[in-house]
Parts: sequence; structure tokens; C-alpha cells
Amino acid sequence: MKIARLRINFYTTHQEKALRWLGSSFHDLLDFPAAARREAGFQLGRPQFGLDPEDWKPFDALGPGARKIRIRDPSGAYCVMSVAKLEEAVYVLHCFKKKSQETSQKDKEIATVRYRAIASQRKTSS
Repeated sequence: MKIARLRINFYTTHQEKALRWLGSSFHDLLDFPAAARREAGFQLGRPQFGLDPEDWKPFDALGPGARKIRIRDPSGAYCVMSVAKLEEAVYVLHCFKKKSQETSQKDKEIATVRYRAIASQRKTSS
């Protein structure tokens, strides 16, 4: 009887970053329908390991590294605004249901205030 040799390769990915929710973003995500909530969780998990979400675009109006992750669901379109470029964590700034093609001024303002809070906190802690 001949025994086959197996070669096992281990690949490591980036260490998982923490996920930090700002303001009401976690509770806002809980208001999404179950399928959209599950997809948002999956898409937020990707940057925790150094990968890009599948459907996103930069949202530089907030600041460097801000992203808008798009979630499509039969009940509508949803967005998760986040910052993943920082070493210590992926920050979730804002979660909301899209009501039009363009992001509303109110949603932009909420995300901007939270982005500035991160920047301010990082300045004081360094």
C-alpha cells in the first residue's frame, strides 16, 4: 500500500481589527431588515481582515479613508458609512436607508460629526 504525502500550506491574513460603533449606528443597523443586516455585517467583516467590501465607494467629503458601503435589498437600498484605514479599528459612523440617489444632507452631517469625533479623540490620545 502506497501512502500519499500531503503538503499543507498555512496562509495568514491580517489580524482582525475591532469594530467600533459610533453614536446610534449599531441601533440604526438593527432597524435594517434581517437580510440587509446580515449582508451589512458580512461587508463590515471584510475590512476587519484587510479586505475591501464588495460594493463600496470612497466618501472623501467626510474625510480621508471614509467609505460608503452599499447594501441592496428587495425592500430598498441601505448604506453603512465607515472608516477602515485606521490601524486600531474599523469605525462605523452611520447606518441608514437610502431614500434617493444622493445621500441626504442630514446623513452627511451625522457621519461628519462622528468622523470629527474620531479625529479629535486620536489627537488627544497621542
